[in-house]
Amino acid sequence: MLLLGGDIGGTKTSLAVFSPESGPRAPLAEATFPSASYPCLEAIASEFLTHSGLQVDRASFGVAGPVVAGRATITNLPWVLDERQLQATLHVPTVVLLNDLTALAYAVPFLQSSDLDTLVEGQPVPGGAIAVIAPGTGLGEAFLVWDGLRYRPYGSEGGHSDFAPTNLLEIELLRYLLNRLPHVSYEQVCSGHGLPNIYAFLRDCGYAEEEPWLAEQLAVAQDQAPVIVHHALNERKRSDLCVTALDTFVSILGAEAGNLALGVLATGGVYLGGGIPPRILPALKQDQFMQAFRRKGRMSELVSQLPVHVILNPQAGLLGTACHGLGL
Repeated sequence: MLLLGGDIGGTKTSLAVFSPESGPRAPLAEATFPSASYPCLEAIASEFLTHSGLQVDRASFGVAGPVVAGRATITNLPWVLDERQLQATLHVPTVVLLNDLTALAYAVPFLQSSDLDTLVEGQPVPGGAIAVIAPGTGLGEAFLVWDGLRYRPYGSEGGHSDFAPTNLLEIELLRYLLNRLPHVSYEQVCSGHGLPNIYAFLRDCGYAEEEPWLAEQLAVAQDQAPVIVHHALNERKRSDLCVTALDTFVSILGAEAGNLALGVLATGGVYLGGGIPPRILPALKQDQFMQAFRRKGRMSELVSQLPVHVILNPQAGLLGTACHGLGL
C-alpha cells in the first residue's frame, strides 16, 4: 500500500511516495517542481509517477487554499483541484485534499529537535492546544487540540482576517494600503507578498532613502521579498530601508502569532512554519518579535509563558501529508 504525498504551494510543489514500512521520513521517491510552470496538479503528479515507476494506492495532498467538499482553489495559482477528478486522472483509488496548514499541523507532533529552533522554551502544558502560523508565499494558520489520545489538526484562513495595527507606524501603513487594495489582511503585510508592500510604504513615505542599486535589483526581481531580506541581514551591503521593512514585518508577525495563540489558548506552544521564518532567524531572535508577541495587555503574562518554535525542516508540510495518509 503506497502513498503519494504532496505539499502544493503557490511557488513549488513537492511530491513523494511513502510506504508504511519505511515511514514518513524515508520516502521511496521524492521531487520538487515549480508550480507555475505546470497547468495543473495532475500534470505534475503524472510526470512524477511516470518517472518514479511506482504505483500508488492512495494520495494525500496539502494545498494552499481552503478545501470544501473535496474541492480547492489554490491561492496564488490558477488551479482548481477536485478529489474525484484527481482519482480518475491519476488512477488512484483514494485521494484526499487537505489545507496546507492542516497538513503542516499533522507534522507538528512528529517533529524532532533537529527540525526546530526554539525561540522561547516557555512552560508547555501537556495536552495544551498548539498554534501554527506560517508566512510563505501567503500567510497560513492552523491549530491542534488534544482529544485524550492524540492531537487533532484543524485548518484556518485566519491569515485573511483584517490587519490590526498596533502602533502609529502600522496605522500609517494601513492607511497607505487602504488606498491601494480592496482589503488589507494580515497576508498583505505578513507574507512573501506582504514584505514588498511594507517596503513600498516606507519608501514612498520617506522613512529612508532607496539606494539606486537596490531599486535596480528590485525592478528586475520576480520575487522582491528575498532581495529585501538579503539587504536587511547582509552586513556588507545593508540597506536601512530593508532593515526597517524587515523589522516592521517581524513585529507584525509577532503580534499576529500572539493573536492566534490567544485565540486558541496555545498552552502547548506556538510553531512558526512556512518558508520565511528560517530565512530571517537572526531578526526573529531580536527583541521586536517577542515584544510584539507578548504585548497583550492583561494577557501578557499568560502569553509570555508559551513556548515558541521555528520549524526549520523545509519538507515539514510533506511530512504532514505522509503522517495523515499513513494514519499516524
